[in-house]
Amino acid sequence: MANKSFTKRVRVSPKGKLLVRNPGGNHFNAKESRKKQLTRKRSGATVVLNAKKAGRFLKG
Repeated sequence: MANKSFTKRVRVSPKGKLLVRNPGGNHFNAKESRKKQLTRKRSGATVVLNAKKAGRFLKG
């Protein structure tokens, strides 16, 4: 059985990459600089999984 909590947080790009959001983007933004809000807090990260972990997390 797949890990549902993980699959809900992952998006597959058109080229097949796994994209996730960086944590902490919606909390405590008042004192952050505008540059940090727009770059670090809104950009995502690419996840690299080997075949064993991909099968564990993404089958379903």
